[in-house]
Amino acid sequence: MQFDDQVRRYFGADDLAAVSPEAIDAGIERMRVDLGLSADPTRRFALWSLLYMLGSAPALDVVFEDAGERDAARNFMDLIDRQGAIEEAG
Repeated sequence: MQFDDQVRRYFGADDLAAVSPEAIDAGIERMRVDLGLSADPTRRFALWSLLYMLGSAPALDVVFEDAGERDAARNFMDLIDRQGAIEEAG
């Protein structure tokens, strides 16, 4: 699952900066529905990760029943948050 493919699928654009706030909200809603319907752990993680980067991810314990998946999600959150701190400092 490629990031660019997901952006095109849910937001209809190659660049999120070019997407209207209404289209962002609609894309996020579609992603949340797909997240709730998907049984594939890899797809669920990818959807949750993109939702996290957009500030709209559901709580870990709601999405991931498996402790290992929750740990992977926490690691992802830490990496993204550290990257944001580096960019702010830089």
